[in-house]
Amino acid sequence: MRADASSPDSPRVVIVTPALADANNGNWQTARRWQRFLSPVFPARVVRQWPDASARHDRILLALHARRSASSILAWSEAHPSRGLAVVLTGTDLYRDILTDAAAQRSIRLAQALVVLQERGPLALPAELRPKARVIYQSTTMRRILPKPRRLLRAVMVGHLREEKSAETLFAAARILARHDDIRIDHVGAALDAALGAAARATMAECPNYRWLGGQPHEATRRRIQRAHLLIHASRIEGGAHVVMEAVCSGTPVLASRIDGNAGMLGQDYAGYFEWGNARGLAELVLACRADQGSGAGLLARLARQCARRAPLFAPAVEQAAVRALVAQWGQFFTL
Repeated sequence: MRADASSPDSPRVVIVTPALADANNGNWQTARRWQRFLSPVFPARVVRQWPDASARHDRILLALHARRSASSILAWSEAHPSRGLAVVLTGTDLYRDILTDAAAQRSIRLAQALVVLQERGPLALPAELRPKARVIYQSTTMRRILPKPRRLLRAVMVGHLREEKSAETLFAAARILARHDDIRIDHVGAALDAALGAAARATMAECPNYRWLGGQPHEATRRRIQRAHLLIHASRIEGGAHVVMEAVCSGTPVLASRIDGNAGMLGQDYAGYFEWGNARGLAELVLACRADQGSGAGLLARLARQCARRAPLFAPAVEQAAVRALVAQWGQFFTL
């Protein structure tokens, strides 16, 4: 079903996200990508709050974040109780807010569809709501696998410095690895928590092989991931991290905390997990990758093969088809 995207009076999908372009975070990237996927078939716009002055022609609402978009979800359900409403659940939704926050709990009960971003996401939902869940993996473009030097191993961690990302685990691992001058660790992310920023600076002063680079543009960060031998992802909670799929689709293996949000992206049998918060376990994995670097038969090569098998899940064409199918189930609203 195709709507006339050129007409300002066309029925539209409205995507609500708590973060717009100025935030340059995962919510914004998902919202913008979904708008691009939908617009040739279903005209779509992105807003921070609904309703707004342009709400008249909105027919379906896709809301990112059960708690932070809760007021928009409630307003939509009261204004249009029979129209399509899907809620896309983030890691903080799935693994924190829907357990304790009344607004988030209300959002998932009002939604007609619940979208999770990795295969273990439905397990975090109340059993009676799991039939409303569908998995839509986020996507990214494939990058050419670059040749990488064998004289050193370069690891990168990407994520703003906030409690959920567990930067302290990286700081502790960097201290364990400080005497290994053939291992370099870059850390990308703005200090959303001032104390973590101070800790990053202290780690950099004590560990010559650790560099905190602060916030970086998205494209520059992708190139840094592409050039690294490893991506480190130490988070406490995740809904389905962009940086994991960006690493996988760049041929860069991942070392990740063993949490459902990571296992749902990389698979239950992935060999690159360490227990959340276990800096020594992380450091030992880094050393194991360095020990057989270039051999083609050790841990680093095994992780690369496992990531390559997961890469097709994150293809843009797969995500586009899934997002269009989500909206198409309510296609009747585009004939109003």
